[in-house]
Amino acid sequence: MTGPATARVAPRLSFLDRCLPVWILAAMGAGLGLGRLVPGLGDGLAKVTVTGVSLPIALGLLVMMYPVLAKVRYDHLGTVTRDHRLLTPSLLLNWVLGPAMMFALAWLFLPDLPEYRTGLVIVGLARCIAMVIIWNDLAGGDREAAAVLVALNSVFQVIAFAGLGWFYLSVLPGWLGLDQTALDVSVWEIAQSVLIFLGIPLLAGYLTRRLGEKAKGRSWYEATLIPRIGPFALYGLLFTIVVLFALQGDAIASQPLDVARIALPLLVYFALMWAGSMALGRAAGLDHPRATTLAFTAAGNNFELAIAVAIATFGASSGQALAGVVGPLIEVPVLIGLVYVALAARRFFPPLADAPSAPVPEGSARA
Repeated sequence: MTGPATARVAPRLSFLDRCLPVWILAAMGAGLGLGRLVPGLGDGLAKVTVTGVSLPIALGLLVMMYPVLAKVRYDHLGTVTRDHRLLTPSLLLNWVLGPAMMFALAWLFLPDLPEYRTGLVIVGLARCIAMVIIWNDLAGGDREAAAVLVALNSVFQVIAFAGLGWFYLSVLPGWLGLDQTALDVSVWEIAQSVLIFLGIPLLAGYLTRRLGEKAKGRSWYEATLIPRIGPFALYGLLFTIVVLFALQGDAIASQPLDVARIALPLLVYFALMWAGSMALGRAAGLDHPRATTLAFTAAGNNFELAIAVAIATFGASSGQALAGVVGPLIEVPVLIGLVYVALAARRFFPPLADAPSAPVPEGSARA
């Protein structure tokens, strides 16, 4: 698939973003090596904890979440909420179909691996708030619509994540007669994790934007401050992955096919959610930019939050945490590929009435 639009996608990604799968793989390798070299690492990390999470990991998770939430334009919530052709499908896809599909795929592909299965369910509940804005920009999506949907998902996760987690992990398996191997997950355990690892950075991100724009204006905030703090999300993610794989080195080395088994339902999930959402947007009469935004915000997941909740609820050395870490390893290259598919799909949409689809601004895709 070639052409001027697709040829410019990779160069517009920053070096950090373009090589993210490489950094994740390198962090995994570094973690495995560190676990072998430092036998008492787990005990050392467990000495100081925050809500059951070791302090270094907790700090890494908070650093990982904060820059993402500082990018959201919270003052544009009303812009998209009036467009029911976009808002209603987005809410249904993100909070009804997406979690249900991941639940079904997790049970279908991992019936004998309850820890990994639970980790995938948590990934399905953690709706997109992060790098989806990058993929949306590159694919010619509606940037403002994406920012508003990201903001809505951020707020909605604080309210709904704990209840949905309890429902999908404890209640629904019992209703369906599925063996959940005596999993005991309380609403409070999940809510506590969400309030700490999403609530704190959400408040910090909101205050950063509000005070930063008030002091120096939006242009300075988005052109100067955001590029400075943005890379820290990746640094926090890589640090967390190093520690997780250091703690899980023995389990991974003894069962190398587990990562592949976790990856397969993720691949199916991303493909079905993206293609189905794009088709739904076309059927609902959305133009290409907004249909693209609908597809990427429905297919993407907030793997930062999924990792944080899995660690806080089940422990850093759990299979649930490993499943969360595999998420970005699979999601990043898949969604980059779907950027090209989205650009090619323009031919199936009618041209915009007012103006042609605006090209993605040149320069860094981080916004």
